[in-house]
Amino acid sequence: MSTPVVSIAYHSGYGHTAVLAESVRSGAVEAGAQVHLVKVDEITEAEWELLDASDAIVFGSPTYMGTASGAFHVFAEASSKRWFGQDWKDKLAAGFTNSGSKSGDKLHTLQFFQVLAAQHGMNWINLGLHPGWNSSSASEHDLNRLGVFAGAAAQTNVDEGPEAVHKADLATAEHLGRRITEAAQVFALGRAAAAEVAA
Repeated sequence: MSTPVVSIAYHSGYGHTAVLAESVRSGAVEAGAQVHLVKVDEITEAEWELLDASDAIVFGSPTYMGTASGAFHVFAEASSKRWFGQDWKDKLAAGFTNSGSKSGDKLHTLQFFQVLAAQHGMNWINLGLHPGWNSSSASEHDLNRLGVFAGAAAQTNVDEGPEAVHKADLATAEHLGRRITEAAQVFALGRAAAAEVAA
């Protein structure tokens, strides 16, 4: 089976989202993917081509004022060139975000990513985890401690730097990287089987 190619297209304002991107990368590499990190505010034509050649694209951004950052929105609008050609159709997509508040309207950012993926005809991969930290026997160290289903969500205090990103949130981001890689492997096998049947 060929190695899936996963690209992580993200913006990080103060470094917190970059730390999460590294965790997604670690999980994807561990699961067998070739991974590219693409900073969308510095994206080059060669990196656009990397995204075009990827099996999966994971979107990442901090949540600012209830949505993805301005830099990520600029990238999303620029992706319309790919929309015209349906270049990303049937690729896999997933997402992650960070904000200072426990909620912080992070869900809206993840839903923005989902709509962007849907516009491109991509297939969304959710987190696939039960919520953590929601019972008397649970802990803030549980995976998915914030109880988000659409993607990986993290909370970091506004007066702390990237080193303070919660370890459970990093582990949840790693899980997302593994999950989208495993899904890409399943999709590749399905495509190969369908091609065999058609032949």
